[in-house]
Amino acid sequence: MNRILLGSVAALGIGIAGVASAQQTFIAIGTGGVTGVYYPAGGAICRLVNRNRAEHGIRCGVESTGGSIFNINAIRTGELEFGVAQSDWQFHAFNGSSRFEDDGPFEDLRAVFSLHPEPFTVVARSDADVTSFDDLAGKRVNIGNPGSGQRGTMDVVMEAMGWTTDTFSQATELPPGEQALALCDNNIDAIIYTVGHPSGAIQEATTACDTVLVNVDNDAIRALVEDRPYYRMATIPGGMYRGTDADVTTFGVGATFVTSATVADEVVYQVVKAIFEDLDQFKGLHPALDILVPEQMVSDGLSAPLHPGAERFYREAGLID
Repeated sequence: MNRILLGSVAALGIGIAGVASAQQTFIAIGTGGVTGVYYPAGGAICRLVNRNRAEHGIRCGVESTGGSIFNINAIRTGELEFGVAQSDWQFHAFNGSSRFEDDGPFEDLRAVFSLHPEPFTVVARSDADVTSFDDLAGKRVNIGNPGSGQRGTMDVVMEAMGWTTDTFSQATELPPGEQALALCDNNIDAIIYTVGHPSGAIQEATTACDTVLVNVDNDAIRALVEDRPYYRMATIPGGMYRGTDADVTTFGVGATFVTSATVADEVVYQVVKAIFEDLDQFKGLHPALDILVPEQMVSDGLSAPLHPGAERFYREAGLID
């Protein structure tokens, strides 16, 4: 089956029924590393979309990518139709700020819905003498792979803290799938991961060796949260991971599902419909999705305009006026 970019389909005036009959509509969702939450969340979306493929003619596929920033850039160039992205990078992309300043505002970026909260998570070896976020100075720290949302957020945090990569004795750029092994092999002292919980990657690190989750709470972090509407303080419940019995205080963003204005309204409508008309099953496909609330999904962390296809469904469902 040949893949047809959906913006081109719309431009040609081909109706969704015609596309379905030709079985030519393929949509790709950019996610993240396979050990994170983005990848299974994207898989859950595709699972529900593909279940009704005979009716709407849309076939959904998931791609493991570098994360938020990569996904947004790929949507911008038309390489992806949809992607999962942190709420802060949705904001920056639409407004042309931070890492998107050189490329300018992505005015065609459109929000579809929000997903799970993503606390900024620090896991340190128990023998690394890291009891607070400030203690990372002078340690071997994995700051995340370039192009990922977590790396972008870590860059923002380092600037707020007055840190550079030279602040650490070593700053590695491993992707999420490699950082747990590096931590437990004693190649690094701590990992940074902006991720929904429970996370398979964090579970792997905390069960394979002795670790502790670290509080990320100081004046610099509180100022970041106060100054930016896409950040909020967050709590990782104690007892979720081995080695950390008490609640951990940190800050976080939210995972959001985004697309482009060039993607056909009917396609976005059908994707949203597949999720919201079977939300209970969607929530059951990964523990991080279990807390989703429809009213919050259509508003929280969405700084780009809603795609008209999504907006149409939400009005029909009474979720927005």
